[in-house]
Amino acid sequence: MDLTGILDRFGDARVLIVGGLVIGGLFGFFAQRSRFCLRAAVIEFWRGQFGEKLSVWLLAFSTAVVAVQLLVLLHLLDPSATRQIAARGSLSGALVGGLLFGAGMIMTRGCASRLLVLSANGNLRALLSGLIFAVAAQAALAGMLSPLRETISAWWTVEGGVSRDLLALTHAGRWGGLVVGLVWMAAAWVFALRSGAGKWQWVGGMGSGLAVAAAWAFSAGVSAHSFEPVALQGITFSGPSAEWLMRVLADPTPLAGFSSGLLPGVFLGSLIGGWIGGDLRLEGFTDGYGMRRYIAGAVLMGFGAMLAGGCAVGAGITGGSIFALTAWLALIGMWAGAGVTDRLMDQRVQLAP
Repeated sequence: MDLTGILDRFGDARVLIVGGLVIGGLFGFFAQRSRFCLRAAVIEFWRGQFGEKLSVWLLAFSTAVVAVQLLVLLHLLDPSATRQIAARGSLSGALVGGLLFGAGMIMTRGCASRLLVLSANGNLRALLSGLIFAVAAQAALAGMLSPLRETISAWWTVEGGVSRDLLALTHAGRWGGLVVGLVWMAAAWVFALRSGAGKWQWVGGMGSGLAVAAAWAFSAGVSAHSFEPVALQGITFSGPSAEWLMRVLADPTPLAGFSSGLLPGVFLGSLIGGWIGGDLRLEGFTDGYGMRRYIAGAVLMGFGAMLAGGCAVGAGITGGSIFALTAWLALIGMWAGAGVTDRLMDQRVQLAP
């Protein structure tokens, strides 16, 4: 039975949910086993350590870019139809949101995806931070923080289409995008070899990137074979977190789709990975200062993610893999915001007598 028959028999919503569950499970498993985390990679980079954490992130990012550009060259994905390129965007929102997200990521000691992975392994700090992240994201989307988000987003906007496509703006073309991905991959391999990365760092890093590409390929396939309009979706955590919050609290609940299965899939995948690796253990806060830091950081991450158009994975890798201008700008903001915050909050404490 082909995909059209499957959609006709089970319906778009069920197929999308199952796809999100499976792809999310793969991402969660690989991310857990490789300790995939943008925060850890940023810290190693700015401190000049260039170790395993940076290698894992580079492996995931470069693999996603190469795999997605191959999908485009094989005409299995049309980036111009994605929200990140087709819709009107905000350059100010991407930059400011990225800076805020990066700062919050340092304060909570993990990006949105890492918080979900750690929650599945029993980390109560990450669980609380993830819940606050979802609340802040929903507040920025349609709550009390939405006017502030809209104001910042309106400072500097860009029309959809060519103006948001980096490869079109630079006239590099899709083959140019593939070359860029291969260059990043070569750098990732060099760093991984020099850092002595283990088997799971290699497999998990590249597996995480392939999961990002699989999400694009799956949603594109469903969209091409469905009789109903289906939006192209990749792996992201800000929107689905807000959606699941409203699914629990509101009635009527949001429409079911790929995002509905994504978060449960990541949770289950990381739970299995933690069980295999013996990483399941309860962890909590040790003092009041730590709790205040995590709460403030989660708020910054939730608001920043909605302002930037995605989290470290949603904007940084999913959006970056299709060369969306705002996604790359948000990613730059995340690296800068995280580096400055680490310097001011953590390195200063470590250097104090």
